Amino acid sequence: MPERTAGAAAIRKPGGEQSAYQSLARELRTALLRREYPEGVRLPTEAELAERHRVSRQTVRRAFQDLVAEGMVYRVPGRGTFAAPRSDQYLRQFGSVEDLMGLSIDTSMELVTGLHRTVHVDAAGRLRLGADIVHSLAFRRLHDGVPFCLTTVYLPPAVGKLVEEVPELSATGSSSRLTVIGLLDTRLADPIAEAEQSITVVLAPPAVAAHLGCEPDQPLLRIDRVYYSTAGQPVELAVSYFVPERYSYRVRLRRSGH
Repeated sequence: MPERTAGAAAIRKPGGEQSAYQSLARELRTALLRREYPEGVRLPTEAELAERHRVSRQTVRRAFQDLVAEGMVYRVPGRGTFAAPRSDQYLRQFGSVEDLMGLSIDTSMELVTGLHRTVHVDAAGRLRLGADIVHSLAFRRLHDGVPFCLTTVYLPPAVGKLVEEVPELSATGSSSRLTVIGLLDTRLADPIAEAEQSITVVLAPPAVAAHLGCEPDQPLLRIDRVYYSTAGQPVELAVSYFVPERYSYRVRLRRSGH
């Protein structure tokens, strides 16, 4: 299959280095995704948010700048900051593992293939396993009922056992708000700390196209992520295909020390 590499990166859980404006932006982003501020509704003012969160107005202003850049809000001079209209394209910015877990806020997971044991040499190798047996499942992720992503997850057998009794991961066709990494994070002895990801452009295989409702050989965005625990062990490999017309992926890059 023709494939073109677009990039690779690591996504980590935010630690104590996370700034006040990033924390505030994350909280406001979550509220917007939950539609606590419907389209066109004015958000609290800089002064109100500064007092509520005990931060400076400059901190609030920087948080709003992030949300404006993401297309989540728009600002009207002299009037305030308003929730932006939601387009048909699903737009999210990811900078941490928590952002990935936050997919449960406004999307649903529809199971295509239930969790099962299988032999997969490549997945086992990427998970650093001594044998070729893994646990696997596949699901579509939908936003407002429209599928924008098909993901196949591979788990080490010991990790798969932690979630094998979860009904939402066994019944094909079931729908839920779960994320696999969210489930694992509450069950692993060493929680998830970071993810390494690679991004490529591929032509849609027929089976993938059928699940996503697109044409075979249509260019798709493929994102592979390997999640690691705080002990440095790989605990999940997720291979996802995204329809670019329905999904936009943003990552904010900053210079170190800024």
